[in-house]
Amino acid sequence: MASKAAHKRLTREYKTISENPPPYITAHPSESNILEWHYVITGPEDTPYHRGQYWGTLVFPPNYPFAPPAIRMHTPSGRFQTSTRLCLSISDFHPKSFNPAWEVSTILTGLLSFMTSEELTTGSISTNAAERQYLAARSRWWNSTGGGSHASGNTAQKGNVKAGDGGAKFRSEWPALDSENWEWMRSNNIDPVTGNRVGGDKESSCGPQISIAGGSSGHQTQVVVDAVVQQRDAGRGWVSRHRLLVFGAAVFVYVLIARLLSGDSL
Repeated sequence: MASKAAHKRLTREYKTISENPPPYITAHPSESNILEWHYVITGPEDTPYHRGQYWGTLVFPPNYPFAPPAIRMHTPSGRFQTSTRLCLSISDFHPKSFNPAWEVSTILTGLLSFMTSEELTTGSISTNAAERQYLAARSRWWNSTGGGSHASGNTAQKGNVKAGDGGAKFRSEWPALDSENWEWMRSNNIDPVTGNRVGGDKESSCGPQISIAGGSSGHQTQVVVDAVVQQRDAGRGWVSRHRLLVFGAAVFVYVLIARLLSGDSL
């Protein structure tokens, strides 16, 4: 339960962030617990996260602002492990370095700044831009379907914010965004079970068509395979482009050897 000071402080901060939200960020406390905040980061332009919708939570201690929150991101991003506490100077991993003057907007702006960097810490992962772009394109689908688990009829349990709840937790905290996401899936012919485009052209189907409900390792494997194929094709490229020259050289060498052998026999 929040202390009176924490409750007063978080109530004021909610008013502030609602009236003047930081760029790319929106956040609010849960109706049932003012210490549990839900945020959504919209991927900034000129980053691999562009157009991505990244949902996460801040869980504040009862004595906030004299101690920092636990920070998690639940949407797969290619930057953070899903639903894992992040070790940042603004998180509960470093209570002594937390400044009580920092507010929710400060914390989330710092999280976004760290997200768009390449620095590693506990809870972060290292992937390439293609992987992050792929996950950004599927983030709306993941949030509203629980990674496709809605088809199994699962419902959210208390505290359940991972894939497997059918998107129920996201829907309960972000009903307007959830409605927008389902409309986006309908207008873009996205299969709610797999997250893949239905009836897409052949060109769009060349990418990995897998569900990320259980994680992104399958896609990462596909990225590695694609890279190997590209390297293999690159190695073959010169011969393919100059096959006439190669053929001519081979004929010249054959004729030269034949003449030398013929001269030796006279």
